[in-house]
Amino acid sequence: MSNIIKVGMADLKICKSPDGLTTLGLGSCVGVAVRDPVTKIGGLLHAMLPDSTVLRNNTCIEKFVDSGLDELVRQMIKAGANRSRLEAKLAGGAQMFAFQRNSDLVKVGERNAEAARKKLRAMHIKLLAEDTGLNYGRTVIYYPETGVYVIKAVGKPEKSI
Repeated sequence: MSNIIKVGMADLKICKSPDGLTTLGLGSCVGVAVRDPVTKIGGLLHAMLPDSTVLRNNTCIEKFVDSGLDELVRQMIKAGANRSRLEAKLAGGAQMFAFQRNSDLVKVGERNAEAARKKLRAMHIKLLAEDTGLNYGRTVIYYPETGVYVIKAVGKPEKSI
């Protein structure tokens, strides 16, 4: 019997098939799901902010897309995943509130999604699919066995990418 492992905000977890991973409340945050399709080892990062280099003495690497993805991949490889086979899917990165000013400070979701795409490219991890942007939150479930990433949102049909 499989377990669905909960990933909190500013958190990451890894698992092996048949287990899955879930996180709630991806608003401007992003959920980056990564797996090795051969070993069926997968991971999910729930990142709140794009860039860890803006803070000195950062002790919560999972809070940031860049440092969180580095740690997620490190843990997956330690568990037996092969770096060259990793593939990813991305969800979240919404703009939850409408603002008068169109400042980059209020576009955290957009910046998070772009930071994830950029970091995955830099790590040579193929981004297979994404469901990002718009103005609503998402809850996700990721199944490393199949690579299916289920996305649920209030008032929207459930989808799988």
